Amino acid sequence: MVKNIYIIGLGLIGGSLALSIKRKDPTIHIMGYDLNGDQASLAKKLGAIDEISPTLFPNLSAVDMIFISTPVQQTINIIEQLQSIELKQGVIITDVGSTKVKIVESAKKYLNGTTIKFIGGHPMAGSHKSGILAAKSQLFENAFYILTPSENVTAQDLTCLTNVLEETRANFVEMSPEEHDKVTGIISHFPHIVAASLVSQAEKHEDQFPLLKRLAAGGFRDVTRIASSNPAMWRDILLHNKGPLLHLFDEWIAEMERIKSFVANSESDNLYSYFDQAKQFRDELPKKQRGAIPSFYDLFVDVPDYPGIISEITGYLAKEEISLTNIRIIETREEIYGVLRLSFQTDHDRELAIDCIRKYSNYETFII
Repeated sequence: MVKNIYIIGLGLIGGSLALSIKRKDPTIHIMGYDLNGDQASLAKKLGAIDEISPTLFPNLSAVDMIFISTPVQQTINIIEQLQSIELKQGVIITDVGSTKVKIVESAKKYLNGTTIKFIGGHPMAGSHKSGILAAKSQLFENAFYILTPSENVTAQDLTCLTNVLEETRANFVEMSPEEHDKVTGIISHFPHIVAASLVSQAEKHEDQFPLLKRLAAGGFRDVTRIASSNPAMWRDILLHNKGPLLHLFDEWIAEMERIKSFVANSESDNLYSYFDQAKQFRDELPKKQRGAIPSFYDLFVDVPDYPGIISEITGYLAKEEISLTNIRIIETREEIYGVLRLSFQTDHDRELAIDCIRKYSNYETFII
C-alpha cells in the first residue's frame, strides 16, 4: 500500500499529479521539492503537498513512490544521482518526460535491479499556462497517459501506479520507449518544428512587406500557436529524440518536393487529391479525445459590431459561472458582423458556453 510519495518538480504537471493523488486519497503523505522555493510554498498552501523538502535528496528510505516531474535532461541527471541514494526496497520511480528512450536507458543503467521499479511515463496533457497556479486535479482527464515500464516491472507494479493515478481519469496506454518516441515525433515534436519554421519564414519577409505582421494576426497566428512554446524545452526534446526526427525530416523534405512538383507542373488533379485526402483524414480525427499537443477549446461567435457587445457576451457566461481563459475580436467592421473568439479550459466548459449563448441570445456559434 502506498503511503508516502515524493514529487520532484511542482509546476503544472507535478502539481496537477499531486492534486489528483490527494483527491483520490487525502491520507497519502506527499513530500515535494522544486528549485523555485515559491512554487513549493504555493504547492503546500494549495494542499497539493503536505511537506516541502529542503533538498533534492532528503531521506527517501520510507518513500513508496517517486515522481520526477522535470525537463528531460534534468530527469536523466536525477536518475543518475538516485543510484547513490538509499531507497526503499521495491520503490516505484516514474517520470513525465515527453521523450522516453534516453530516460529509460538511463534508468536501466543507473537503477537496474529488482529492488527499484522504474516505469517511464508521459501524460499527454498540458496547458498554455505553466506553474503550480495553473495546476488542477482534472488536467489529465480523458488524456492519454503513456507508460513504458522497465523489464523488471511486474503487472502488480503497474497496477500500483495506475491505482495511485486513478483520479487523474487518464487513459493509460503501455508501449515501448522506441514506439513512444516515434509516435510523439510524428504528432507532437515535428509539428512544433513546422510551426516554428513557418514563423521564421514569415519573419524573414517582414522588411519586404511591412503589413505582414498585422496580416498574420488572424489565421496565421492561430495555425502557428504552438511555436510560442518554451524554447529551452523544445531544444532538449529535439536533441533527445534526434533519431526519429532526422527520419521525419527526410520524409518531410520528400513530401515538399512532391507538392512542389505538382505546382511546378500545374498538376491540378494531383493537387486536388492531395488537399482532399488531407481534409478527409483531418476530419476523421477524434474531436473530443485529447492528444499530445494541448487542445485549444475555442468557440467562435458571430456578433454585431456595437459598443458593449463583449460585456454582453461575458455577462451571459458570468450568469452561468462559466470561466473564460481568453477572448478576442478577430474581425469587426462598421455595420457588419464580426467574429468573437472565446477560449475555455475544457471542452465541457465550451459546451456549456454554447448552451448559455443560445439561451440568452440569437447569436450563431461555431467550432472550427
